[in-house]
Amino acid sequence: MPRPQPRHGERSTVVPLRPRAFGDRPAQLTALADGVFAYAEPDHGGTPDCAGVVAGVVAGPDGVTVIGAAVPEARARRLARSVRTLDAGPVRTVVSTHNCGGHPFGGAAFPGAVVIAHTLARAGRDAGAAQPSVTFDDRLTVHCGPRRIELLSCGPAHTAHDIAAWLPGDGLLFAGGVVSCGTAPSALLGSVEGMLRAVGTLRALGARTVVCGHGRVCGPEAFDETEAYLRWIQSVALKGWSQDLTPLQAARAAGPGDFGHLTAAPERIVGNLRRAYAELDGEVLGHPLDARC
Repeated sequence: MPRPQPRHGERSTVVPLRPRAFGDRPAQLTALADGVFAYAEPDHGGTPDCAGVVAGVVAGPDGVTVIGAAVPEARARRLARSVRTLDAGPVRTVVSTHNCGGHPFGGAAFPGAVVIAHTLARAGRDAGAAQPSVTFDDRLTVHCGPRRIELLSCGPAHTAHDIAAWLPGDGLLFAGGVVSCGTAPSALLGSVEGMLRAVGTLRALGARTVVCGHGRVCGPEAFDETEAYLRWIQSVALKGWSQDLTPLQAARAAGPGDFGHLTAAPERIVGNLRRAYAELDGEVLGHPLDARC
């Protein structure tokens, strides 16, 4: 039996406003509102892009919508098992929030579901990945029973084709890879400047709860943390670029700054600086890069 749920639109007492580390706890579903859950899976090792996976689960009278389920396939199967414990019917819709690393392969864990992604994401899918059958360029509204889920294109940011899911009736934002809380943002495949723009757009929605694709479930302070980190990346990049340093040399000279506490910070700074350098060189935001630094 699923745990008792809060009333519609009411914040769960299980998930605090302030971020909390997952530690060594097992994967779990946590209620955020009536029929809305965050699926949190701590890092069990592997690449930083697979650390602290968080997905959204929205249960309606006729089935389930999963947001950000396109995680590596083994983890997606664990998510699918967790969803079945809700006894809320089949997963009818999967929203693929971004298309990098092993993410596109997770949709295969939900056979028969309609996969929704950005138009650009379909063209970039690898063989074996779950192909989206519905794509959009700007905005799309999905209905899960009476609940509206507004899908917003907000890339290039984490990738060239990011999607966020906004539940206006609940004040809940599933930010995908665009907003980070407790983990360093990654803009190598997207855009540092574009991510800053996207953060501004998402902040304006007025979310009370922000569910990041990697990291922690938290409140609107996630916008501040992400923005501060990206502004710092831009300042380090400008200094290094002006001195003809490579991104790697600039990273070594700068150190972790005020962000050494963030998960994956050491692994991501050079890639983020590589992207920021490209933007200083006048490259189109989100244009594919040679990642060598």
